[in-house]
Amino acid sequence: MGAQYAPGMGWLDVLGWAGSALLIISLMQARVLRFRLLNLVACMVLVVFNGLLGIWPMVAMNLALCGINVWFIGKFLSQRHSEVAFEVLEVGALDEYLRHTLRVHSEDIQRFQPGFAWKPTAPGQAAFLVQRGDETAGVVLVRDAGDGVAQVELDYVTPRFRDFSPGEFVYRRSGLFRDRGFRKVVTPAGMVAPYYDRLGMRRDGPSYVLDLS
Repeated sequence: MGAQYAPGMGWLDVLGWAGSALLIISLMQARVLRFRLLNLVACMVLVVFNGLLGIWPMVAMNLALCGINVWFIGKFLSQRHSEVAFEVLEVGALDEYLRHTLRVHSEDIQRFQPGFAWKPTAPGQAAFLVQRGDETAGVVLVRDAGDGVAQVELDYVTPRFRDFSPGEFVYRRSGLFRDRGFRKVVTPAGMVAPYYDRLGMRRDGPSYVLDLS
């Protein structure tokens, strides 16, 4: 028989509630890697909790979930810097799917790039979708500023893929800018929590600059 659960075991109550709360919090995560990490910790806590109570079917279930989470986390991390994980597709500035993506994520885009407004009919505009399989991981909108300078109007990653490195692929590995004759890339000014320093870009006022020559 399993151990009897006595009302006086307050610390065990805390352990069980903490594991359950963390499990619920993990299910609320949009970012896939964060979901798996939090879910793994929650399952480990519940393994201990149910083991102390002797509830072995629950121990077995949570151990199985731990194994599943570890497998997915390992898979995600192995693909995080993979050159084949992402693909950049150029689309028309007036492409309907592009407009749909911008519309669906408009509130989140404004949170990270306040005041952004796309002007698809302006000269020199180009639009790119960053794909992971059949899922859209991000959007990059670029304006040809002349003299070999690519002015990035929008650099947006969808919530699901923010634990990955689509920006590293776009700026360093995809050839998106170099193949189109650009010698320098200038990022949008005023971005909230920019990540460009991690890509080795240099700060230039409110923007970052990537020299391709």
